[in-house]
Amino acid sequence: MSVTTAPDKTSLEKRAPDGAPERAGGLKALLTHPLGRKLVPLTVLAAVLIPIAAGLWGSGAWPTALSHDVKGPLDSLNQWIIDNRDTHPLFLYFLLYFSNAATDAVDSVYNVLDALGWIGVTATAVLFAWRAGGLGRAGLKVAGITLGAFAVCGLLGMWDPTMITLALMVVAVAVSALLGALLGLAAGLSERFNRMLRPVLDTMQVMPAFSYLLPMVLIFGTGTPAALFSTVIYAAPPMTRLTALGLRGADPAVLEASSSLGASFWQRLRTAQLPLARQQMLLGLNQTIMMALSMVVIASIVGAGGLGEEVFTALSTTDVGKALAAGLPIVLIAVWLDRTTGVAGERFGATSAAEATGARRLLHGWRAWALVTAGAVVATVAGRLAGATLWPEAWVYEISTPVNKFQDWITNNLYQDVPVLGGTKVWADHITEWMLNPLRDGLLNAPWWLLLLLVAVLALLVGTWGTALTAVLAMSAVGVLGVWPKTLDTLSQVLVGLALTLVLGFAIGILAARVGWVERRLRLVLDVLQTLPQFVYLIPVVALMGVGRVAAITAAVAYALPAVVRITTQGIKEVDSAALEAARSMGASGAQQLRQVQLPLARPALLVAVNQGVVLVLAVVVVGGLVGGGALGYDVVFGLARGELGVGLVAGAAIVCLGLVLDRVTQPTAATRKES
Repeated sequence: MSVTTAPDKTSLEKRAPDGAPERAGGLKALLTHPLGRKLVPLTVLAAVLIPIAAGLWGSGAWPTALSHDVKGPLDSLNQWIIDNRDTHPLFLYFLLYFSNAATDAVDSVYNVLDALGWIGVTATAVLFAWRAGGLGRAGLKVAGITLGAFAVCGLLGMWDPTMITLALMVVAVAVSALLGALLGLAAGLSERFNRMLRPVLDTMQVMPAFSYLLPMVLIFGTGTPAALFSTVIYAAPPMTRLTALGLRGADPAVLEASSSLGASFWQRLRTAQLPLARQQMLLGLNQTIMMALSMVVIASIVGAGGLGEEVFTALSTTDVGKALAAGLPIVLIAVWLDRTTGVAGERFGATSAAEATGARRLLHGWRAWALVTAGAVVATVAGRLAGATLWPEAWVYEISTPVNKFQDWITNNLYQDVPVLGGTKVWADHITEWMLNPLRDGLLNAPWWLLLLLVAVLALLVGTWGTALTAVLAMSAVGVLGVWPKTLDTLSQVLVGLALTLVLGFAIGILAARVGWVERRLRLVLDVLQTLPQFVYLIPVVALMGVGRVAAITAAVAYALPAVVRITTQGIKEVDSAALEAARSMGASGAQQLRQVQLPLARPALLVAVNQGVVLVLAVVVVGGLVGGGALGYDVVFGLARGELGVGLVAGAAIVCLGLVLDRVTQPTAATRKES
């Protein structure tokens, strides 16, 4: 005999056709979910505020009533500075000392290089590179790279511009390294100072290089001081970050042992913390040198001279041959500095006992540096006695004419009517018509409040309410400055460049992570690409595509691609091998392992790659104003070149705001990463 039990009330409620309890449970789940707790209040706020804003200011582009003219006051301030630069106490008794010190320091270094002559400079650089690399194959390789770099600079007729650039580099790196080390020391020893400094460094990281030039030109005018101080500000953050990281990451056991032996605070710092942090500090010095070179080249626009000015002048007249003649020395100097500092960092403190004893002792330690110095002095004296101070004109090889002829051939044969491929002009036209123009027009025609809402949603998805508020305020500031359309034009270029960068970067990075020989082949290419300053990328794209927005985007993709590839490869390779082994044991194919295991577990690294791609693409899209990129980049270049700093400063401020917006909507906060 079967017994039938009546369904309980809960079961009936769950089966109720109207589904009310299910809806209640779904709403509760939404409100308790982390994303729901963020998006539901935002939806309520939007439902209240958007109708009010649309009623007051309309639903088109940014309302004119909310814009404020800051160009006029900035022009007035610029004129006041020009009129009072030689008479006002602020300049006479404060800023003038900095200006004169900067000029004198750079001139002194240049005079020393000039006095050494080309033989002395080359011999000194080669000997010091050899000593930094060691006695083995690595030292000879670095010495050979150095010799080749300086020889090519002379053969291309760019010896004097190279010396001007090196003089500015020496002073900028010295000041940047000292300032960065001091700030990093304070941040590494004080948690409060570290918290205060972190948002400043984060903001400086997303600022394109051009943005540093504008305030310096406003204060110091064009010339060496503006170029030097903007380079110092741009190049100091890596040294600061890595010094702080090295100090804060010191082995606690070593520090505890030092304290137990009675060491004071300063003794512990000098004998334990700084030696343990030296590898990170040397890495910071390497990054500071590379960023200083990149900025020094760009800073030549404001009258500092050197290789950057040669490239800028050539690009202004679309003389690709002359631009290449100045660009190659920049590349070689970058490779020389990167290889020398890199190998020195690897060898620092690693001298073996065999190297420090016996007959070879003369070639190590302070004796080796003394020997190198003596060799440099002998080479310099010999060169001056022979009258070889300037690079011989007979040894200069002119490449401008053949390069320009080659560009003409590219124009005639590769621009269009190429079978199957179409040609570079066809590609540029397709990207413009199918991607750039529709995206730009869509952004320009979208209601201003919709774009602010979209920014808030994206920032909330990866961050907190503070992140969203910062992003919305930064985007609103663009409208208040009166450059809403130009900012959206720049944003469209950044988004297209970012899309191309991520598609290529993720594909290449995944392939390199899964195929060993691909990673090995790519390593050298990526090393070279990551050492090139931003300016250099503009030269080949102008030769291939001419001037325009696509040229700027192509240069941006080439500049950002190495970082995205490297981060993606590293993230995929660091996925837990146990998870992969479990997937294989369950019969997952290679594609399934990638899609269901590697990519989900590598998500944090992929998000970092997206953030770095955004920052790097924005930096070069702005520089692309030199080659027809237009929008904000053109305003910055125009303001610097014509002295209309009102235009340039407004555009520079808008670029900083756009950089903050893009950084906030692509960089997850610590809390968001923990939730993920």
